[in-house]
Parts: sequence; C-alpha cells; structure tokens
Amino acid sequence: MVKSSTGLDENIAGLLCYVLGWVSGIVFLILERESKFVKFHAVQSIIIFGVLSVLNSLLGWIPVLGLIVGIISGILAFVLWILLMVKASQGERYKIKWAGDYAERWAG
Repeated sequence: MVKSSTGLDENIAGLLCYVLGWVSGIVFLILERESKFVKFHAVQSIIIFGVLSVLNSLLGWIPVLGLIVGIISGILAFVLWILLMVKASQGERYKIKWAGDYAERWAG
C-alpha cells in the first residue's frame, strides 16, 4: 500500500476523511501534503457533508418541510457515508457527480 504524508496507508486516510463528515475532511485536507487520493476524498467529504449540513440548518426550522428534508437528507447522508468509506477503503476514487468533479479538479 502507498503511504500518505500522514503516515497512514492512502486507503485508510481516505476512509477517515469521511468518518466525521466535513469535519474530518477539513482535518485531512489540512494534514495531507502529498497524496492526491487523500485530498480528493477530503474535499469530496467537505462538499457533500457540508452541503447536507447547511441544507438541514437552513430548512430545519420550517415545521413540515424541515422534517421531510431532515429525514431525506439523513438517509442520504447515511447511505453516502457508508458507500464512500467502503469505496475509499478499497482504494477507489469514487466520485459523486457534482462534488467529485470539483474535488478531482481541486486535488489535481
């Protein structure tokens, strides 16, 4: 396995980018200096889980709509969280269309 500048295998560091959502994405984006694989997963994590967090914050206060959006985004976040951690642990640069394209450009 290829090591990242964090000392972890790239696939493990990529998985950890998703563990705490956008928070762990920011941590790994700051810590990682070399691995484009880890940077890709860090940026994708920040975008996906950041957008879902902002969506919940903005719409969560609306009585019925907030509840519906919260349930749907919660299920979506959970499914994406599991999927992206599994794919990263397998060493795959799995792209979610809108976030993955930007993350790919940003990571190089």
